[in-house]
Amino acid sequence: MKILVTGGSGFVGREVLRLLDATPHAVRVLAHQSTKLYGVEIRGGSVLDAASLDGAVAGIDAVIHLVGIISECGINTFENVHTSGTRNVLAAARAAGVRRFVHMSALGTRPDAVSRYHKTKWAAEEIVRQSGMDWTIFRPSIIYGRNDLFVNHFAGMSRFSPILPVIGPGESKLQPVPVEDVAACFVGSLIEPRSISQTLDLCGPEKLSFVQVLNIILSVTRRKRVKPHIPLGLARLQATLLEFVFPRFLRKPPPLNRDQLIMLQEDNVGNPEPANELFGLKPVSFREGISRYLAKR
Repeated sequence: MKILVTGGSGFVGREVLRLLDATPHAVRVLAHQSTKLYGVEIRGGSVLDAASLDGAVAGIDAVIHLVGIISECGINTFENVHTSGTRNVLAAARAAGVRRFVHMSALGTRPDAVSRYHKTKWAAEEIVRQSGMDWTIFRPSIIYGRNDLFVNHFAGMSRFSPILPVIGPGESKLQPVPVEDVAACFVGSLIEPRSISQTLDLCGPEKLSFVQVLNIILSVTRRKRVKPHIPLGLARLQATLLEFVFPRFLRKPPPLNRDQLIMLQEDNVGNPEPANELFGLKPVSFREGISRYLAKR
């Protein structure tokens, strides 16, 4: 089977490529030409440029679509990347005769979502479901691993700062899931017919509040830090300022945005059992998972 991976240079994408390297599948990655990924074929292009996708999907049997953003900058908006980008990839894949499409969504995605992130992820899911292809949709919770931008961010901050700020009450629930399990599901779905036409949650076995997550990170790294709570109103003002400054003057997405604040106040939980059973996953606790790489730092 010949697989096209979009978003292959990202955190999840690199783990997917690592697992694909151990299979008989041939792999092609849609990426900027300057991207260096060893052992795979690189095709230049962008999900925002429909014309650039024809060559990428030629001769492909299945697409693993991982492209997504958590903050906006310039033309890289939630609507463009999540919704229009998915529509472009699907259209090119259908035109090329591709039948299999495995899609990265997000836990919390739903038709009545408040955040634009979840709204555009839902719109993308609907496009996938109506595509007529053999599709599978995965909805991961917060994904952690050696090179993540979540656990490592707070672990790194705790090395130098005496405080770890908590926005709002910090009681909303999360189910962090290891990147290895997420990648295993994407790769395993390629040869698992029971996953076709399924929307599956990918999440860990524990429902943890944000404060509990921070406490576990501190415990594993053997640190003690003060965790002051930042009022939501103050955090919104900060996010609004960052949304204005970063794209306009630094040409970068802001490190915090108002959409993220909305999602931080919602539970991000699901049912891991269907995916665990289908792909034979053996869930580990969050503490055990991050101890594999944080304890050595």
